[in-house]
Amino acid sequence: MKFGQQLRTSLIKDFHYYYISYDDLKSELKSRLHPHGTGSAPKTWTEEDEKAFVQVLEAELDKVFTFQKVKSGEIVRRIKVSQKDVEDVIKLLDSRRPGQEPPSEEDFEMLEEDLSDIIADVHDLAKFTQLNYTGFQKIIKKHDKQTGWTLRPVFSARLNAKPFFRHNYDGFIVKLSRLYDLVRTRGNPTQGDSSAGGSQQNFVRQTTKYWVHPDNITELKLIILKHLPVLVFNPNKEFEKEDSAISSIYYDNNDFDLYMGRLRKDEGAEAVRLRWYGGMENQQIFVERKTHREDWTGEKSVKARFALKEKNVNAFLKGEMTVEQVFEKMRKEGKKSVQEIDSLEQLAREVQYTVLTKRLQPVARSFYNRTAFQLPGDARVRISLDTELCMIREDNWDGKTRSGDNWRRTDIGIDFPFNQLPESDIVRFPYAILEVKLQTQAGQEPPEWVRELISSHLVEAVPKFSKFIHGCCTLYPNKIDLLPYWAPQMGIDIRKPITHRFGIERPNQSASVSTSDEPSDSDDDIEEISVHETERPPVPNSALPDPNQRLIEYPANGTTHPGGNGVMDEEERVSAEQQHEDYPLYDSEASDDEDEEHEHPRYPRRKSLKKTLQSIGQNALHYLSYLIPRPRSTQVEIPSLLSGTVYARKFKAPPGKRIFVPVRVEPKVYFAAERTFLSWFEFAIILSAVATTLLNFAGNTKGALLYASLGFTVTAVASLVYAAGLYLWRVRMMRTRRAVRYHEKYGPTILCLLLVVAVAVNYVGALKGEIQPGKHGKHGHS
Repeated sequence: MKFGQQLRTSLIKDFHYYYISYDDLKSELKSRLHPHGTGSAPKTWTEEDEKAFVQVLEAELDKVFTFQKVKSGEIVRRIKVSQKDVEDVIKLLDSRRPGQEPPSEEDFEMLEEDLSDIIADVHDLAKFTQLNYTGFQKIIKKHDKQTGWTLRPVFSARLNAKPFFRHNYDGFIVKLSRLYDLVRTRGNPTQGDSSAGGSQQNFVRQTTKYWVHPDNITELKLIILKHLPVLVFNPNKEFEKEDSAISSIYYDNNDFDLYMGRLRKDEGAEAVRLRWYGGMENQQIFVERKTHREDWTGEKSVKARFALKEKNVNAFLKGEMTVEQVFEKMRKEGKKSVQEIDSLEQLAREVQYTVLTKRLQPVARSFYNRTAFQLPGDARVRISLDTELCMIREDNWDGKTRSGDNWRRTDIGIDFPFNQLPESDIVRFPYAILEVKLQTQAGQEPPEWVRELISSHLVEAVPKFSKFIHGCCTLYPNKIDLLPYWAPQMGIDIRKPITHRFGIERPNQSASVSTSDEPSDSDDDIEEISVHETERPPVPNSALPDPNQRLIEYPANGTTHPGGNGVMDEEERVSAEQQHEDYPLYDSEASDDEDEEHEHPRYPRRKSLKKTLQSIGQNALHYLSYLIPRPRSTQVEIPSLLSGTVYARKFKAPPGKRIFVPVRVEPKVYFAAERTFLSWFEFAIILSAVATTLLNFAGNTKGALLYASLGFTVTAVASLVYAAGLYLWRVRMMRTRRAVRYHEKYGPTILCLLLVVAVAVNYVGALKGEIQPGKHGKHGHS
C-alpha cells in the first residue's frame, strides 16, 4: 500500500494529532507545483516556494520532536514512580513485622498492570518514531523528485539537530525488565551467575537464528522481557550503551581455508576469533575456537575459549609466548582445578598451532550491541538480539595498512556507525540477529511463548547464519566465489503481514496494539526493484511446522516435502531442482528468456488455432500420463493462512559467483550407495548366468536363441558399466558435498528396455521350437 494509507491505518489513535501531516505536505507540494489544477502543467519551482514548503516541513518536524521529547520524559517519570512502588512492596515483603499482613496478590497484579501499560507506551512511542521518520524520508524524496531541487542533505542536518528518531530505548528496557521480573516472580527473582561469558568455558546448545527488521526490534525486546529478564552482568552499575557492545576479530589465511570449511560444514571445520566486551580499553580478551561436528559422530559442535591479557595477544599468536607462560599465574592462584587448567592449556596449544601452521591473520571484525535475555544461572532458554551489526576489514592484503603487525586495527573502537571508515572497509548489516538457544531434555518442547515468537511476523528464520561467513563474502568479493545460500536474499524485504494476534497488549485489552503492517510498495514511494526480486513476497514463518526450517515455496506442481508437510526447505528445494552439475547451486546467468510471440495483425486466427491445438495436445498428454504407473506425491492441503496465490522464487547469484547449499553426508549415505552398486552387480551376474545357459541351449544354431543370449549378455555388461560409473560419480559428489540430484531415472529405464528386448527375442525362439524341454541343443539328452 502507499505510505499515506499505511500511515492512516497504522497510527496510534492517542497520538493522532502529533504525527507528521503527510497528506497535507503532499497537498502543499502539489498545490504549488500545479496552481491551476492537477491536470495542468507543473510550474517552475521557485525559491519562494522552497522557503514556504520548508517552513511547513520544519513545523511538522518541531511538532513530532516536541511530542517525542515530552512523551519520553513522561515514560521516565512513570518508570521512577513504578520503581518506587515496586521497591516499597518488596521492602514490605522482606521486612514485615510479626502479625503484619504481606502484600496481597492484588497488589502485585496492579503493579504488573502498571508496568504492562508502560511497556505498551514504550512500544507505541517506538512505532511513532519509526513511522514519522519514514514519513519525513518519503516526503523529502517526493519533493526532490518532483521539484528538481535537492532538499535531502540540507534537511538531514535539521533532522540531526532534532533527532527524535535516535532515541535509545535500551535504558527503558533494562529498567522495565528488572521491575517486571520482580513483580512477575512476586519478589523472588531467580538467583544465579549472571555472567554469560566470564565463568563459562564450553557451550553446547541448540541454536536457531533469525533476522529481525529494524522496525520490529523494540517491539521484539518488549515482548521477550515479559517472559525473560534482560541479562545484566553487573546489576549494581547503571546501564550504559557500551555495556552491550561486543567485538570479535576473525582469523583466516589468504586462501580463506577456514571460511571454506565453515561454509561447507566440513567435519572438524574450525573458526578462530578473539573477542572482547565493551570498549577498547577492556584488557581481557577471549580467544575462542568453534569446531563443527557432524551429527553422525555423536558429538556436538562446541565453542571453547580461554582468557588472555591484551598485552600478551601479539606474543601468543606469534609463538613468542608459550602456553605455560600464559597459564603460569592461574596455576599459582589455584582458583581453578588442575583438570580445568590442563584443558585450557590443551585448547591454547591447539589454537596457537593452528594459527602458526595455517598462517592465520586478522581478516574481519564484527561489531554489534547485544541484548541478552536469560534467567541468571539458568541456560535452558537464552535469547540474544544483536543490533547495529557491522563487518569491518582487518587485513593488509591490498596494500593498505589496517591492523599492521597488531592483532587488530586501532583506528576504530565501538563508535557505531564508523563514519570515518571508507565504504570498501565496512558492511553495515541491515537487520538485527535473533538467536534462540535452547537446552531442553530429550522429547521436551520449548516454551509456548517461544514457539509463538519464532512463528510470528516479527522474525525471519535463517538457519546456520554466520557473521564470519557473511563478513568474508561481502568484504572480499574479489577473493571469494562461493557464497552462502542467504546472499541472494539480502535485497528482499523481510517484513511480513501480521499472521496471528501476537504483540504488546495493554491490560484488559483484547486486541494487539502492534502496528506492524505490510511494507509500502508504492511505485511513487520506493525505488524500482528488479523483476526476479519481486516474484514472491516473503511468506510468514507461522506456517512452518519446524522453527529450524525456512519456508521457501509451495511448489505449484504438487511437489511436497518428504516428510509430508508440504514444505521444502532451502537445501531440499535446490537439490530437487538442480541437475548433475558442479555445485548445482544457483546459476550466475540470468534466467532463460521466455520467447514472447508477438501477434501479427494479419494472422490472428492462425495463431488462435495454433494455441488451441497446442492446448488440446498438452491436455491429452497430461491425462495420458496418469495411465503410466509411477509413484506420485501426496497432495497436501495448503494451510488457510497461505491459501490463494502460490508464489515461487529462484534466486540468482551475481555473475561469476556460486551459491553453496549445505549438504549433510553421513556414513550411512556411503553405505546406501555401496548397497545400490552391489544390487546392480547381483542383477548383472544373474543376467550373465541366463545368457550362458541360453548359449548352451543354442549350441551351433544361429537362430533367435543365439540373439537372445547375446541380448542378455549386452544387458549384463551394460548393467556392470552403468553401476560402476554411477557408484564412482555418486561417491565423488558426496565427498565434495555437491547438492546434486542423486536420483537416476534414465539408466534403469534403458536397462529394463534392453532386458525386455532380450526376453522378447528369447520368447520368439521358444515359439520357433529352438528351445525344447529336456534337450541341450544338438547334443542334448532327455
